[in-house]
Amino acid sequence: MYYTKKDENRVGGNMILKKGSRIAVISPSNGVSEMFPNVFQKGVTNLETLFGYEVVVYPSCTKTTDFLYKNPKFRAEEINKAFADVTIEGIICSIGGYESIRILEYLDTDLILKNPKLIMGFSDSTSFLAYLNNLGLKTYYGHSVMAGLAQLQHFPNSLNQVNNYLTTDWNQFEWTCPETYVDGYKDWFVYPSEILDPKPNKNSFDVFSQNTMSGQLWGGCIEVLEGMKGTKYWPSPEFFDGKILFFETSEEKPTPDQVGYMIRNYAVQGLLNRVEGIIFGRCKDYTTDEYEELKRIILNIFEIELQIPPKVIFNLDFGHTDPKWILPYGVDVELNYHNKSLVIKKS
Repeated sequence: MYYTKKDENRVGGNMILKKGSRIAVISPSNGVSEMFPNVFQKGVTNLETLFGYEVVVYPSCTKTTDFLYKNPKFRAEEINKAFADVTIEGIICSIGGYESIRILEYLDTDLILKNPKLIMGFSDSTSFLAYLNNLGLKTYYGHSVMAGLAQLQHFPNSLNQVNNYLTTDWNQFEWTCPETYVDGYKDWFVYPSEILDPKPNKNSFDVFSQNTMSGQLWGGCIEVLEGMKGTKYWPSPEFFDGKILFFETSEEKPTPDQVGYMIRNYAVQGLLNRVEGIIFGRCKDYTTDEYEELKRIILNIFEIELQIPPKVIFNLDFGHTDPKWILPYGVDVELNYHNKSLVIKKS
């Protein structure tokens, strides 16, 4: 029998969580949780102590990267089981990886869509978060257990925002820019949950758009999305109407030219003429010169190649940065330039 939460328990695409909610933790990409159990346990402990959730650690979290690489069906079946379990209210990924697209063919999408619940991750999780949203499920680009949640105690203001987002019956929610940020952690072999020195967050909302930007979010890690183009998991052109694309780069650090090639593909597909705009997360480990070059390339794609006004905002607080926002796929949002915030509307 399929189990579906009542509509009144859904907020802005969110399934409202509460103290005592049972959260499944899975490793759908690789075995970093097995490699760094101290970091993984810190994230689990934070879910239990900072949020009061009951955490259910799934077997994938104890498997090696080699085992998970060779068993994509096993990883997909854990997602299926978590959605089928009526006692599980949320699903959070341990961390990202690099080839979770291989699990998509094994997902029981009928079961998943009939049992909607919160599922959240980032980076390589883009593949199934974006795909499931293509099919109609609200999914969430945000924290993972090992990257975001294990470090959240260092950012009390962000902790409060995340807790309010997940547990409050709000009519609209506003993510605001933190005063400082980090884009890396200390050596996990030595420091299980420590961050690098925080930097002033002075450049958030680098705006190149003439109008207020509003629409429904869709996107993720831009390199992972490249692996979906041309496959049966890629949306139709019409899907992009009214969307705000959100992109961010990973620790593999594609060059500004490489990101430009990726964005130019969206332009050639005709998608940049359909969307309401693009927002970029802070590009991990970019120098000032690299960041300025990225902006120049992207703006040229709009202004010279497409000959339309640029519809893009850079340097926002999501993706491979801390603290980070939670971005809901498929939910109406508005970018508030004056307040330097992202407002999520109740759906």
